[in-house]
Amino acid sequence: MPEGPIASIMREKLTSALLPTRLELEDDSARHAGHHHEGGLDATPGGESHFNLTIVSEAFAGLGRVQRQRAVNAVLTDELAGTVHALSIKALTPDEAGG
Repeated sequence: MPEGPIASIMREKLTSALLPTRLELEDDSARHAGHHHEGGLDATPGGESHFNLTIVSEAFAGLGRVQRQRAVNAVLTDELAGTVHALSIKALTPDEAGG
């Protein structure tokens, strides 16, 4: 399935800011379709509201888990304030990722 426009923007921003050696971004919105939360439905009809991210970058060296997540969130501020409702982040250094 081709990548949507939000995913493409997220991928470009993360690549530019964190220079990852590996970046996997999965649109997981379909799994959340029809789920409700306080503000309405979790997933938007067109998808691109829930993502799973695995990112490997030397930029995470010396940072704890929360600091790594904050670094990713800072890059994606606009997307997280807009259509992206949830982002699961697995951020690793190349050594932690096995290479």
